[in-house]
Amino acid sequence: MSTLYRLADQKARRRIVSFDRRELSRLLNLYSLRVASGEWRDYAIDFRPGMATFSIFRHTAEQPLFAIAKVPGTAQGGYMVYNGPRKLAHGDSLEDVLRVFDRKLKLLLS
Repeated sequence: MSTLYRLADQKARRRIVSFDRRELSRLLNLYSLRVASGEWRDYAIDFRPGMATFSIFRHTAEQPLFAIAKVPGTAQGGYMVYNGPRKLAHGDSLEDVLRVFDRKLKLLLS
């Protein structure tokens, strides 16, 4: 006997998180300022079930320098900034976590 799956039920279970217009505008504004200063050169936006990520690259073929993640419903806050595996900031609002970029960040090579 075959089992029927309703596609509408499957889609409802996968809640895809995305950046709204205000958040995306703020992220692209920060990105454009850093591109103008020559620090950043590329970005990528990734939407997954439960998380949206804005990744920032120095060169296209490299790993991202920074990743700004939106993960609603977490205990540490809905927004996080990562530098590789290291968490730089977390908070309840995008403005809170983007304050980490107000300071001059230096990339340390080992």
